[in-house]
Amino acid sequence: MMELKYKGKTKDVYTLDNGNVMLKFKDDCTGKDGVFDPGENTVGLTIEGIGKANLATSVYYFEMLKKAGIKTHYVSADLDNATMEVLPATVFGHGLEVICRLVATGSFIRRYGEYMKDGTPLEGGYVECTFKNDEKGDPLVTSEGLAALGVMSEELFASMKEQTLKITKIVADDLKSIGLDLWDIKFEFGYNNGEVILIDEIASGNMRVYKGNTIVEPVELTKLILNR
Repeated sequence: MMELKYKGKTKDVYTLDNGNVMLKFKDDCTGKDGVFDPGENTVGLTIEGIGKANLATSVYYFEMLKKAGIKTHYVSADLDNATMEVLPATVFGHGLEVICRLVATGSFIRRYGEYMKDGTPLEGGYVECTFKNDEKGDPLVTSEGLAALGVMSEELFASMKEQTLKITKIVADDLKSIGLDLWDIKFEFGYNNGEVILIDEIASGNMRVYKGNTIVEPVELTKLILNR
């Protein structure tokens, strides 16, 4: 039996009898005015089939992370029904998003464009966090801020940051192997049995990828990742 826990922008979340959680992937994508943008905090468009495609991509990368010894919430998936069974995890605060930027673009440039040009590489990767709060536009928060608010200790933040950089490198190296450049990627982490672990998904809709000077749209990116 499954019980609906809540409806998200791109996934619905159910609780299972065995204590785990089921994610049901939908065909909705974040963006604005019908244009895809992983940095937006609202659903901007619907792309038929993208839910199953995002799930397939997530499974591909979660399995890759498992082989690399990185723990995630992933248990199993049913691609036909666009569902993924995952371990239960407590989110930090009311939800925290972690962005790793390898190239300056999007909201980073909107904030700091007077200091840096769009498309400038950020050597080693730049990690930043935002609270999931649509009304406030997903405000940025520092590790010190998270600790002061009682959301996350600086030790847990350090673990999350370390994992973020490792996971980003794995994804970026994989994309580089098919001639693509990862510019930035968005993750979510949760707390499970005393550990910070990656939760949610690793899908085309949560990353900005370029081929040369052209951004690769989510549907095309998914095809390139899975059909190599």
